[in-house]
Amino acid sequence: MAEETPTGDPGTIDERPIRDDRGALSEAFVTEILEAIRAGDGPAIGRLTEDLHEADFADLIRALEPDLRPIFIGLLGKDFDFAVLTELDETERVQILEELSPETVAEGVSELESDDAVYILEDLEKAEQDEILSKLPAPEQLVLKRGLEYPEESAGRRMQTEFIAVPPFWTVGQAIDHMREADDLPDDFYEIFVVDPAYRPVGTVALNRLLRAKRPTPIADIIDEDLEIVRATQDQEEVARLFERYNLVSAPVVDEAERLVGVITVDDIIDVIEEEADEDIRRLAGVGDEETSDTSFYVARSRIPWLLVNAATAFLSAAVIGLFDATIEQMVALAVLMPIVASMGGNAGIQAMTVAVRALAARETARPLGRSVLRELVVGLVNGGAIALLVGLVAGFWFADPSLGAVIGIALVGNILTASLFGALIPVALDRLRIDPAVASGVFLTTITDVVGFFLFLGLAAVWFGLW
Repeated sequence: MAEETPTGDPGTIDERPIRDDRGALSEAFVTEILEAIRAGDGPAIGRLTEDLHEADFADLIRALEPDLRPIFIGLLGKDFDFAVLTELDETERVQILEELSPETVAEGVSELESDDAVYILEDLEKAEQDEILSKLPAPEQLVLKRGLEYPEESAGRRMQTEFIAVPPFWTVGQAIDHMREADDLPDDFYEIFVVDPAYRPVGTVALNRLLRAKRPTPIADIIDEDLEIVRATQDQEEVARLFERYNLVSAPVVDEAERLVGVITVDDIIDVIEEEADEDIRRLAGVGDEETSDTSFYVARSRIPWLLVNAATAFLSAAVIGLFDATIEQMVALAVLMPIVASMGGNAGIQAMTVAVRALAARETARPLGRSVLRELVVGLVNGGAIALLVGLVAGFWFADPSLGAVIGIALVGNILTASLFGALIPVALDRLRIDPAVASGVFLTTITDVVGFFLFLGLAAVWFGLW
């Protein structure tokens, strides 16, 4: 974080604001950086950025043109903290790494904790990873290679291998002396782990409890044996739910033999929660894993598959409308009112589907399926009745035909009920078929609500007015 000025105003460097009133980097600050880059003035860049927080530094990199970013980092030299790259999205990070020499990247990641180093390297091609790792000392190579061998989005990729483990027969004094003398401690930690002779975790000791105990006190006397253990191959989303459920600050990570191999801390889990939520939102909209820094061609290519699926399913709705073409020709008002039936059903379905997808993502399985579906049907009936009454009155006055208002009102109730039902059921069904409900639910729901809505409205009108 930027150092405060003598007046106490945050977000300034040498009394120059780095952010404007909207929270964006100030143009004056970015201009100073650009001038220093063009002049090749590394020391000036160092002075301007020495007090920047990692998040502010990442925003500064985003503000630069892509071709200037490697130059900017090169001018900073050893003063550049590679932890800043963890604040960038994948595309931006990879573009920068590919422009830097393997020696520069190796030197930068060697200064990081293992979890940050793995996070930076995991998006590179295997050959690039191997070239960078070959520039590191053998012990560091082994740690990072082990981390990269774990599955993507697993606890093994997120854990840091720097932790403190002591046997239960040590005293408090021995543990404190060990922490004072050891050179390879993590930068931040909240508890120490207690392990048995096979290096399996048997408990933890919080730092506050350790510091309040007398030096001769055995660790075994102050140990907390209530452990939530994470397996290295466990999915990071499951680990995030574990932290959320039990309000954890950190958790030990074990390998196949139950040996302690790392630790996951809450700051990493916050990143996981943000990533998973962002991923679910993007999948719900059918936009895949795209980032804001991706090229237009890549974004278009990632979106078009689901658009093609939507186009194919739209023909089903068109086919239903085609069944009633004669009815529409005789009563043009039906064509005017059709979009209302489809849009209201779609909106009601999306509301129910969003709640269901969120519950599945959070694994909120305590409520029985039948009760959840019944709740959505009751909500659909209440909302459908209210909307039907309003729309029916407006349509009746608009076209001076109360019967038309009744038809669209009945169709709306039926379609909103259908949308509520399938909005709750489709995500559950897809989840049980091991298909991501966030990706596929919208396509099926849109098709069902359109087909049912058009069939109810046009079919009921045809029968009511004797047009079929």
